[in-house]
Amino acid sequence: MDTEQQRFVETFRTFLEDVVQSAQARAEQGGPSSGSVVGEHLGTDPRQLPVVREEVPEHQFVDLDIALSAVVERAGGDRVVGVGGGDQRQHQGFGEMLADRWGTFGPAAVDRVNLPTGPDTTRRAVGFGVRLFTLDGTPVAVLQRTGHRHSGQLSGLEVVATRESVVAGLLEEVRRLMLELSVLRGQVLSFSGSPYDASAGGISLLHRPAVGAGDVVLPDGALERITRHVLGVGEQRERLRAAGQHLKRGVLLYGPPGTGKTLTVRHLVASCPGTTVVLLSGQALAHVTTAAHLARALQPALVVLEDCDLVAEDRGMHPGERPLLFELLDAMDGLDGDADVAFLLTTNRADRLERALAERPGRVDLAVEVPLPDLAARRALLQLYARDLPLSAPALEEAAGRTDGVTASFTKELLRRAVLLAATDGREVADGDLTAALEELLSDAEQLTRSLLGSGGRDED
Repeated sequence: MDTEQQRFVETFRTFLEDVVQSAQARAEQGGPSSGSVVGEHLGTDPRQLPVVREEVPEHQFVDLDIALSAVVERAGGDRVVGVGGGDQRQHQGFGEMLADRWGTFGPAAVDRVNLPTGPDTTRRAVGFGVRLFTLDGTPVAVLQRTGHRHSGQLSGLEVVATRESVVAGLLEEVRRLMLELSVLRGQVLSFSGSPYDASAGGISLLHRPAVGAGDVVLPDGALERITRHVLGVGEQRERLRAAGQHLKRGVLLYGPPGTGKTLTVRHLVASCPGTTVVLLSGQALAHVTTAAHLARALQPALVVLEDCDLVAEDRGMHPGERPLLFELLDAMDGLDGDADVAFLLTTNRADRLERALAERPGRVDLAVEVPLPDLAARRALLQLYARDLPLSAPALEEAAGRTDGVTASFTKELLRRAVLLAATDGREVADGDLTAALEELLSDAEQLTRSLLGSGGRDED
């Protein structure tokens, strides 16, 4: 017997032991079964009624709980009954529990689960329980359950009622309210799955950043063009629709690393409260199709794909699939033109994307270069990062003149190092610290550092 077979045997033996122990306990207690409790509520034998199942993705379970609770409240309230039976109940459907062939599924405490509704808020939802209520004069029983990875059970509802039309109407209303009342609407979402973020089904809910236009230094007119295309279209959606113009749009920000593309994205996200934002980067780019579905359902929406050149050659989740870039393009194609959804792409390697985008015209309708800062931009960056520091204008001007070819990231690190040098000596930063930090960063010893900051390893002329 190999390891897998032995594991299966042990699992099955544990399952049978649980069944026998639960049955013995129930027999000793003489308590009611779940089937009898539900049957008393329905006024008939529930084993003779069909069970209708509605499954939802794990990240939508909190929406399901909110939607069903709204239906129940309008109907006059409900009684929630837990289901006993240990782990074996996770392997059973509602119909099997109601049949109670093993005599194990009696009333018990209701399982509750805390689910995020925002970066700092949660909801205590029914994780496993039967909700008994009356809808349109018809008694209804609904088993609400979260997913269970080991049994293969998915999150969802299982509904029993004496009138099938009531079941159909209930599920239709729950679907409508899940969309209308979704906690994801207007949130900033990420597929990062960080254990330190509020997460529901692998989707993290993040704080919206606070980045003003004054924090972004781009060539003259660039930020205005980007903002008009990403946000202005949504602000003028009714006029554009009335004029027969489409709302779906794609914007590409390209340029060397460290020049401010991500900061521009953060500013745009900060500037559209109430808009659903889906952030994808790194491995999370594989979820682009799911992100597009979310954006369509929760529009107005902004889908951000950072460093999308990384997926130009990467394959999907299975061998033989096309590059993820084409999944992205297909996801953009799949939205109706009047969908108020913006796709915002950033890349350090526009050459890797240009051919694919050119072969599929219409996906990106604005491309804006975010170049290395010129002298005026370097002055602005130094003033921005040194705004609370006691550094003189001549010192900042000298630094701007000596840093041709560097990035915004380099400038930010320059000011940090100057402050660190002064702090190490226990004093306020001064012009000499800025000069010393600049000499250090421009030295041969820091060539790799400059490269990592996006400045190409350039030495001072």
